[in-house]
Amino acid sequence: MEIKVLGTGCDKCKNLEANAKEAIRELGIEASIEKIEDLVQIMKYGVMSTPGLVINDKVRSVGKVLKVDEIKKLIHEVKG
Repeated sequence: MEIKVLGTGCDKCKNLEANAKEAIRELGIEASIEKIEDLVQIMKYGVMSTPGLVINDKVRSVGKVLKVDEIKKLIHEVKG
């Protein structure tokens, strides 16, 4: 599983990244987390409001800091 956190380095972006790492840890799954701060790359996902959360190249959240449980639910949806 590939998770990307889109954001320019603001506190909200850092919090979302930390929550994503915690969600992966709690679920005990293999996943990579990449932080994307380049605005051009962020815009390629169509994200205009950060932070953004991308799971397996699909934008799952824009403009808010998801809680750990919310991220875990999104991961379960992706895994099926």
